[in-house]
Amino acid sequence: MNINIRPLFVMNLVVNPMLVIGETPSGFRRVGVVTGGAFEGDRISGRVLDGSNDWQLVRNDGSTLLDVRLNLKTKEEELLTMSYRGIRHGPADVMKDIEAGIDVDPSRYYFRISPFFETASKKYDWLNRVVAVGTGHRTPDGPVYSVFEVL
Repeated sequence: MNINIRPLFVMNLVVNPMLVIGETPSGFRRVGVVTGGAFEGDRISGRVLDGSNDWQLVRNDGSTLLDVRLNLKTKEEELLTMSYRGIRHGPADVMKDIEAGIDVDPSRYYFRISPFFETASKKYDWLNRVVAVGTGHRTPDGPVYSVFEVL
């Protein structure tokens, strides 16, 4: 059996410079405060609200684990949350360029997320029962994700 997907939206995030917590027992911890952004799709569009967080753990193998909580507001003023876990990894030189803010071709590294949604909105209630996947890439302005509903 194959897995089918359909596009939900493309989202860009605006993230402040990382708060570097430093080397912890789990790995190198840093936190990005998300101050905004936007998402645009055929079935849902809107903006990312200020005050969301992007917790990152850089492991000893160079992989970055993501644990993100976003607050979203649709164009109809409906509120929802989007939480996702993800991973980003690639060759050391590519990861170094990304960390330096250089726009790297996304085919040169792996960047995937697994989002879930929560809302009280009647219009977007269907999102409460969606499993989603996403691909990402890091631009100098912040991360950009293509998010898909798994059918």
